[in-house]
Amino acid sequence: MRTLVTDMSKKIQVGILGATGMVGQQYIHLLENHPWFEVAYVAASPASAGKKYKDALRSGWIVAGNMPASVAELVVEDVASVEKAAKKCALVFSAFEMPDKDEIRRTENEYAAAGMPVFSNASAHRHTENVPMLIPEINAHHLDIVPSQRKANGWEKGFIVVKPNCSLQSYLAPIFALHQAGFPISDVLVTTLQAVSGAGYPGVSSLDVIDNVIPLIPGEEEKTEVEPVKIMGEIKNGKFVDFKGINISAQCMRVPVSDGHLACVSIKFKGKKPSIEEVTKVWKKFKGEPQTLDLPFAPEQPIMYRDEPNRPQPRRDRDNDKGMAVTVGRLRECSVFDYKFVALSHNTVRGAAGGGILNAELALKKGYIHAK
Repeated sequence: MRTLVTDMSKKIQVGILGATGMVGQQYIHLLENHPWFEVAYVAASPASAGKKYKDALRSGWIVAGNMPASVAELVVEDVASVEKAAKKCALVFSAFEMPDKDEIRRTENEYAAAGMPVFSNASAHRHTENVPMLIPEINAHHLDIVPSQRKANGWEKGFIVVKPNCSLQSYLAPIFALHQAGFPISDVLVTTLQAVSGAGYPGVSSLDVIDNVIPLIPGEEEKTEVEPVKIMGEIKNGKFVDFKGINISAQCMRVPVSDGHLACVSIKFKGKKPSIEEVTKVWKKFKGEPQTLDLPFAPEQPIMYRDEPNRPQPRRDRDNDKGMAVTVGRLRECSVFDYKFVALSHNTVRGAAGGGILNAELALKKGYIHAK
């Protein structure tokens, strides 16, 4: 077992790969005044390299608040300049995009080989057999694979952790909470109504999405159906083995909402059907290792249940508890399965940068990260 880190008196220097994009900017925004981490390095494409960060943003600062002054003057480096990053950072958050996933994998591997833990938002490593895909309230123990990952790759200090697709963040925690409480679910039908910010910036054309719903987001349905079984799986012989006990069928839609992914979910239980009161009690009591460890970005209550018949709503509920809580409502009988409900998560906070930060906090607290 790793030794938990308790001394956070010295901030860890971190880097942002893909710092000029929407998710990269969200990382910089959320890390401002973070108690443990400090942004010391920013990297992007060769076109941005050599410019001050404030001058490298082609579309300007596009997330909440103002650009932190401490980052505005940093010189942007090329993502390929791994050695420069290794001199300045103890870890990196990977939010850069490339058409070629193999190139993303190679680049993230190079950072890990250089001794830096990589916390990635990219999908390139999500199905690598020894790379954990974390939602820390569900599978914090998957970090236990890090020594095996290092050994398999010949890495001394570096490793790679990924977060899952934002489309499943809203509904998987409520399902897992019931599973953990002894009410396993066999079948799930889910329709996600996903915000335009999920497509990045500038994202979806206004002429496509205003007064419209787009019933296809390429690759989303496959990710929504497949990624949960790895997250709920187990480690065997240094590799992840998928969970076999659940069937998920998903439809994913793009809707004219700025932020917040909504999921309409129907569930069928394997055995005894709990009462509605039992289900809501499980959700309200659910906590995970981030809450036990009191991590800075952990929501106090990871699943918030709203009794009002018209909640959750993206505009009203996406920012609950720093944007890191999942908000659930409208639990009711289903005429086909057992129950149906609606769940909401903030896609660029919980589903992107905030989720990556929480993963790094967990790894740091569990002793897998060390300051330079």
